[in-house]
Amino acid sequence: MPASVEVRDLTVSFGDVVAVAGFDLALPAGHSVALIGRNGAGKSTTLRVLAGVLPPTSGSVHIAGVDAVADPSAAKARVGYCPDVGGLIPRATPWEHLQLAATLRGMDRSWRQRADDLLDRFDLSGAADRITAGFSHGMGRRLSVVLAAFHSPSVLLLDEPFDGVDPMGVEATLGVIDELRLQGAAVLVSTHLLDLAVQSCEEAVVLRRGQVVAASPSSELTGEAGAARYRSLLS
Repeated sequence: MPASVEVRDLTVSFGDVVAVAGFDLALPAGHSVALIGRNGAGKSTTLRVLAGVLPPTSGSVHIAGVDAVADPSAAKARVGYCPDVGGLIPRATPWEHLQLAATLRGMDRSWRQRADDLLDRFDLSGAADRITAGFSHGMGRRLSVVLAAFHSPSVLLLDEPFDGVDPMGVEATLGVIDELRLQGAAVLVSTHLLDLAVQSCEEAVVLRRGQVVAASPSSELTGEAGAARYRSLLS
């Protein structure tokens, strides 16, 4: 099966600091991978490059068949991205965020039904007309996931989507991941929460200091034995 996300020898440097060193990934459509590791492992930097927010220092990135380095705008059109921080307009409401996204992406009139459904699933219907400046951290996380999934992208990139999120929000996020994956999307989730990485994705890639130290089915990281193996990979 051709890869929907294909990354080869990705390197990202900030001056003398190498944040990502030689990262490789081939993620087929309909599959999900979790990037896990400590803070500073390179997870967020990798997702920013895939989302077209940050240019790589070297290496190649293809998103749904598009060269994301040569044509970042075309790649962005195929991606739904939930950043680890920010991304929301403080003086805008969730409904205004969704309306703007629908306009910019040229979505048809059915976007309203899709918006209503997602707001309801993420328990945000009651806050649809409140400005996001007053949102809790968890509410902001939930809205960021809604916006990433809204247009049913070919590639879904979620950076720390479970951070500070209550059980209802976690369940809704897991549901959206499964829904889009079954529709054929490639899903990449970055999280430092091992249990949720295992629940959300079929495979796990462990990063340490910008490098891949292990890649395996998520099932191999379950239970006490899996947690012990994970800890050993981070040491």
